[in-house]
Amino acid sequence: MIVKLLFYIKNNFLNLLLFCLLFLFSDAYSQCAGDDASLTICDIQNPVYKNINLYNLLGGTPSPGGVWIDNSKPLETAIFNGILNAQTIRNSGIYTYTYVQDPSTCSDNEATITLKIGPYTGVPSNVSTCDDVESFNLFLAFDGTQLSPLQNGVWTAVTTPLTLSGNTINPKLLGEGNYSYTYSIPALDTCPAQSATISVSIFRKPVAGTASNLLLCSNANLASYSNLNLNNLLSGEDAGGSWLDGSGTGQITSSADNKIDLAAIYNSFGAGTYSFVYSVTSANPICSNSQSTVKITIEDPLNFTGSTLVVNNDICENEIATATYSATLTKGPQAIPNGNYDVSYSINNGTTTKNITVNGNFSNGVFVFSVDPVNLQAVGNYTFTITNIVNTAAKGACTNTLGTISDILYINPLPKINNASLTINPVCKGFDAQVQISGNTNLTNGNYRITYNLSGDNTATNQQATFTVTNGVGNFIVPANLIPNVGVNNALTITNIVNLSTACTNSVALAKLFTVKALPDASAVNLNINAVCLGQNAAVQLTGLGSMTNITVNFGLSGANVLANQNVTLTVSSGNASFTIPNTMLTNIGNTTLTLNSVLDNGNGCAAVSLNKTKSFDVNTIPANPTAASFVFCKNDAKTIANLTPSGSQYQWFDSVSSTTVLSTSTVLVTRIYYVKEVNSATGCESGRTPISVTINETDAPVLATDGQKFCGLDNPTIQSLSDKTTADDTLVWYDAATNGNLLAASTLLVDGKKYYAFNYSTSTTCYSDPLEVTVELANCEVTPDFFVPDGFSPNGDGKNDVFRIPDIQFIYPDFSLEIFNRYGNILFRGNKNKLEWDGRNSDYKVGIDGIAPNGVYFYVLHFNKGNKKPIQGTLYLNR
Repeated sequence: MIVKLLFYIKNNFLNLLLFCLLFLFSDAYSQCAGDDASLTICDIQNPVYKNINLYNLLGGTPSPGGVWIDNSKPLETAIFNGILNAQTIRNSGIYTYTYVQDPSTCSDNEATITLKIGPYTGVPSNVSTCDDVESFNLFLAFDGTQLSPLQNGVWTAVTTPLTLSGNTINPKLLGEGNYSYTYSIPALDTCPAQSATISVSIFRKPVAGTASNLLLCSNANLASYSNLNLNNLLSGEDAGGSWLDGSGTGQITSSADNKIDLAAIYNSFGAGTYSFVYSVTSANPICSNSQSTVKITIEDPLNFTGSTLVVNNDICENEIATATYSATLTKGPQAIPNGNYDVSYSINNGTTTKNITVNGNFSNGVFVFSVDPVNLQAVGNYTFTITNIVNTAAKGACTNTLGTISDILYINPLPKINNASLTINPVCKGFDAQVQISGNTNLTNGNYRITYNLSGDNTATNQQATFTVTNGVGNFIVPANLIPNVGVNNALTITNIVNLSTACTNSVALAKLFTVKALPDASAVNLNINAVCLGQNAAVQLTGLGSMTNITVNFGLSGANVLANQNVTLTVSSGNASFTIPNTMLTNIGNTTLTLNSVLDNGNGCAAVSLNKTKSFDVNTIPANPTAASFVFCKNDAKTIANLTPSGSQYQWFDSVSSTTVLSTSTVLVTRIYYVKEVNSATGCESGRTPISVTINETDAPVLATDGQKFCGLDNPTIQSLSDKTTADDTLVWYDAATNGNLLAASTLLVDGKKYYAFNYSTSTTCYSDPLEVTVELANCEVTPDFFVPDGFSPNGDGKNDVFRIPDIQFIYPDFSLEIFNRYGNILFRGNKNKLEWDGRNSDYKVGIDGIAPNGVYFYVLHFNKGNKKPIQGTLYLNR
């Protein structure tokens, strides 16, 4: 098999492809191809030729499983299944199809079918077209329901060959009339030649004429167009047509109407283009109606009054070579439609004017355009003025209103000071150095910033200072913090200057030497001032003045006495000096602070400033004797010295006029005379002693009778019952607490075991006595005939007999205990004086659902626990 395949590759590439296909589509036992055959078709329109099985046309005994090749097609599309639709072949001619079998199974492995298709010119019919058609396909004249004619025929004109080109004619050139053309295909084999003649009728299309458009400005006299005849805007039209309103203005009211009012259109719809269509109806169904459109354009003039122009950006002369510029034109209050515009402007530099036009778009009232820098090549002021603005979409009916629209672009000079003069006076250490620049400069009035360096005794780099130039002179400072060192060798060198108005900057080289003088050393200066009384002078001592011999000090007073910027010249000896503040400057009592502001060394004229060395002293006076009234207190209030007035740390209290022992504020007061004085702790000044009378009133406590606390609860005893067993000198009152208690009314019922507090109250002194504490007992009762044990209850929530309770037992037998059992002997309830009622629940033994005892008989045991009385037993009935 491999040898045969190689032989096939060498001799026949097509056969190799066929072999590969046969190998894929055949089984292991290939068959032979049969004999060649042919078929001639003279009636290709017959439907039987839509489905020709080529295999059935083969002669001999072909075997199935081969491959069909359409020899009229390229190799990649030639293989098909052998079922042929001959009507898809569009040319008369001879076509072959080869049936191929596997060459390894037989030597004659190919058979060819030859198919001869004779001429067929279709079924002709008559057609019509209009004389406005420039190209008409004659094949459209055949019956479309039948098979189309084959395509390899030739067309000839029966009447005239004019405009015939292949299978197309030009009805527009032929004009109105009837024309005949014949389509012929030559004979093939036994099939005779065929021809078919068709007829084409060409009809005239109506003429709507040539329209002339109208262009008007809205500020023109539109009233003169209030009866405009549209027919005057047409030429060469057929008569009898009608006008249509293409813009919906409502001006055309009938098919015979041909007049419009332009003033009314503008008033209703504003500026715009309005279309009116003249239509002529075709007299035949072949040609369409004819239309011509007249366009009338009304434009509004644009008003740019109030518009602004901004040309960016101002530059400095060193930027001329690389600068780029843009301009922004912004509309004024009037509306400007978006769109494309030509904008003309002029550039004037004071001597020459150049006119330029640019094109661009207005968008939301803004037009941006670039400016060619070739027109801006020197220092100066350039005035840009808009000279014309035209909307390119406009027809040019109107002249626009501009107003004045301009801007000035500045190309600014660099500031130049290399030949200027610098003046710097000697400066004391710690002070700013004042610098003046003047002389030969080009500085105009305005604000500037310089960059400078310091060298020599003080160094600093890239420092900046801002100053204002007026009439060629400017002043700035070198801050004191940059020149902390004393010396004569201080160089200030200016390296750069910037005009802050134009932002133009220039490198410069301008230098000046100056001197920094030493300050007096006042770091060790100390002040001392003693307190004084009102009317005395205050002596001030200064120390730590070093080697200075003659000074001027500046000081001020603040606080109780205020004085500013007092200067005193002093002689210094061994670092010390002194002066006096006269009493005329100390007129107010209180704390006064002396602030030493500066010390001027009169030897070199420099001062140590901002010293802020301070010393406070007091201007004192003798306090006046205290004033106070007498005091009356109650004994049980336990008042102390702290309760007397005047009070405060400046006051001292004594128990005699001559005593030296100061009483503490916690000393309890007694009835006597006390003495008080005021002491000024800061100055030590004292007032005289003032006598104060203190009276302490006392009320006796009430007394309780023997067993006065015992009552029988059955009697419902009250506070009044308790008062009846108490003796008191004055009014007796009762409270429920010894301190901060509530006052109890006489009708208040007593509670067993509760404490009550009685006070004796004196209406004359408004004082209370010490309290009498009483703990009440309500069990002092005897058994009465009324005592009984109930035999049942009904806990149904109706508010009647809902609990089981033995009346008043807590008073008669205060230590009693009660136990209730169910019929199984389980205890359900334990009671005592703190738990008097049973609500019918299993409160002490949980039995049953949710602890509710059911209806029935229950048993109780009652222990009296008094007088050796024996317990009793009984039953009770629970009924819900």
